[in-house]
Amino acid sequence: MFFLKLKNKNLKSEIVGIFLVTLYTTKNQSIMKTTTMIVRILLGALLAYASILFFLKLAPEPETTGDFKAFQVGLISSQYLMPLAKTIELVCGISFIANRFVALSNLVILPVSLNIFLINFFLTPEYIPIGIFVIAANVFLIYRYWNHYQGLLEPK
Repeated sequence: MFFLKLKNKNLKSEIVGIFLVTLYTTKNQSIMKTTTMIVRILLGALLAYASILFFLKLAPEPETTGDFKAFQVGLISSQYLMPLAKTIELVCGISFIANRFVALSNLVILPVSLNIFLINFFLTPEYIPIGIFVIAANVFLIYRYWNHYQGLLEPK
């Protein structure tokens, strides 16, 4: 290689260092890109699956008890809240799977993700892993698409 013939050891070590940093950065970028794609598709599939089950009534409603039953009765009694939340989940899930408008979908689904986590945390602790995955995946995707939000956070 051309840099092995250089007489200046400092220059040689700088070139080798730049090469190694570039190689390391490229490898990490590739890993993060793959991780982002996997998280995005898994979150999208979960949201779309839950919404399709709700709208097509493909699975029986699980038996609920206690505080969660009272909460669920209130949601269903409102007649618009569950269909609205499930529609948002479906649209954002399709967006994540199709890799279109992901930055927008991240912000739209964030309140729903937070509520999924909080409901699971306080009312149905047996489902907390699902809530943790949904909120963690949403926050991870917001982190990965952070450059798309810079304009929103600039004071004018």
